[in-house]
Amino acid sequence: MIQLSNITKTYAIGEVAVHALRGVSLTIAPGEFVAIMGPSGSGKSTLLHILGLLDVPDAGSYRLLDHEVARLSDNELAALRNSTLGFVFQHFNLLSRTSALENTILPMLYASDRRGKNMDKARRRLSEVGLGNRMGHKPNELSGGQQQRVAIARALIHDPRIILADEPTGNLDSASAEEILEILTGLNRQGITIIMVTHESDIAAHAQRIIRMRDGIIQSDERRPGATADNINNVNISSDTGSLIAPRTNPFAILRELPHDFRQAWRALMANKVRSFLSMLGILIGVTSVIAMLAIGTGARKSIEEQLASMGSNLLVVRPGAHRAHGVAMEAGAVTRFTPQDVTDIRASIQAVKRVAGSVSGRGQVVFGNKNWNTRVQGAEPEYTAMRAAQPTVGRFFSADEMNKRVRVVVLGMTLVRELFGEANPLGEYVKINKVNFQVVGILPEKGATGWFDQDDLAVIPLTTAMNRLLGKDYLDSIDVEIRSSEEMETAQDAMRDLICRTHRLPPSQTNTFEIRNMAEIQAALTETSRTMSWLLASIAAVSLLVGGIGIMNIMLVSVTERTREIGIRKAVGARQRDILAQFLTEALVVSVLGGGLGIFLGWLISTLVSNLAGWPALVTLSSIVLAVGFSCIVGIVFGLWPATKAAHLNPIDALRYE
Repeated sequence: MIQLSNITKTYAIGEVAVHALRGVSLTIAPGEFVAIMGPSGSGKSTLLHILGLLDVPDAGSYRLLDHEVARLSDNELAALRNSTLGFVFQHFNLLSRTSALENTILPMLYASDRRGKNMDKARRRLSEVGLGNRMGHKPNELSGGQQQRVAIARALIHDPRIILADEPTGNLDSASAEEILEILTGLNRQGITIIMVTHESDIAAHAQRIIRMRDGIIQSDERRPGATADNINNVNISSDTGSLIAPRTNPFAILRELPHDFRQAWRALMANKVRSFLSMLGILIGVTSVIAMLAIGTGARKSIEEQLASMGSNLLVVRPGAHRAHGVAMEAGAVTRFTPQDVTDIRASIQAVKRVAGSVSGRGQVVFGNKNWNTRVQGAEPEYTAMRAAQPTVGRFFSADEMNKRVRVVVLGMTLVRELFGEANPLGEYVKINKVNFQVVGILPEKGATGWFDQDDLAVIPLTTAMNRLLGKDYLDSIDVEIRSSEEMETAQDAMRDLICRTHRLPPSQTNTFEIRNMAEIQAALTETSRTMSWLLASIAAVSLLVGGIGIMNIMLVSVTERTREIGIRKAVGARQRDILAQFLTEALVVSVLGGGLGIFLGWLISTLVSNLAGWPALVTLSSIVLAVGFSCIVGIVFGLWPATKAAHLNPIDALRYE
């Protein structure tokens, strides 16, 4: 079963080389009860650790179950520790945050075949060692003898062929020590090979074979005559050992282990609440920033898009401009004045024009009953609705016939409706604008405010009515020209400038007496500004998430250091590097997901408060939530990978020795 040939092991302590084992050769047959004795520093514990695959020799050959151990992979060694070997340590090495039952079932969590009946088996093993009524107790609620019994039950959970006991009675009183020895003797009678390290002769006397060591050398090897005759028939000596070291390749193994990994992660986080909260805080702030900033940025972009839509598409706006004469700035329109004839000329002369309409504007006092409101009054043509995306939501717009007849009808913006009518229906009612009666025929769509400018604080009346009956203007304040396509905008703009100069007999030096605004260029500039601000906000939020990820990495590194012994215990009972890696990555992922979830809520809350208190638009979208959660998970995994990898590559015996 076990064959050692010329095993050596040397440790470096500072600059001093300590020879723990010096050419040890040993053979142990199935079913033996072997006690390895020796004073401290004799190499007995080192020998046991090598036998238990917790440590590796510097030289020599070790064959276990006809397999050369040096040729086995890490996963194959883990499989042997899990299914063939059972460990009983002097210091018990139980997980402090878990119950006796959970400690007992620990090796099964890393086994290739785990079924629901395994929990029943763990209960049965605890009952066999006399702890049937203490299964739910944690190690600090058990006596030393009871903790050692839990360790024995854990070692037996997979029906191992070999049990390795390192000073199993070293920390126990005499009565508890005797109980543990009786259990080990009973197991040996069942055919299990027992290898026990001790420095007490009365403890070693329970064994059938006593090996004495000193200075890393076997000094004596004593056998009691016929000691193995009673139990050799109970030993399973099957040569089919391939399954014991077969790698666990079940494609669903990772999914099956997730519930356990999440439970362990949750326990670890709850055991250090303050540390866990601090590591979560960085992700929480980062996700909150992402949600809030993207919400504000998205809301602002949506608001700008709505405002751009209200301007109309492919629109040129012609306005009279100010002119300087002899160093004196003259009033806008003092040189160039536009009339309805200019509208007719533009419509007739420029083929790229789709629609054209003149307009005038001014201020007016609007009165209804005992309420009044000062607002912007705009005289427009019927084309206004199509060019400015202003089709009334209630009622209608005035017709060309009504404009030609100078009918006194008005279409109101929503701000004006709320101020004058409240919740009442204004259609058909009469209002006074600068003491002139107008009948309300429609309500304009709500477009919102931009800073101090409220687009809904507006009354639109027929152009001719405004010029002749209300505002007393002979000239147009502006001409709106809609072009058929964006590709023709520049050509149409040049043609319009030439037409105005020609019809108004303006020399080239006076082209600044009017201006043509390309609304498409303004729209593009606003859109680009909005996009830039969104990226800026997102970048700030991403930096916050990055800082949060670094925080997770720092906390996880501390966690790996604090839980080094736990990692050693898990590896001793069969955990592979992948298992340890998955556990610590899961913890990082849990921190990220919890921080992300709280961050989404806080981000939504802040966005709502900003929207309500400051009047800024804020829109939390599903894409921003998915982005924040996905990014937080990626941050957790990426920044948890280094600590998790560090934990996964710890040497089992070095981890168990860590204090």
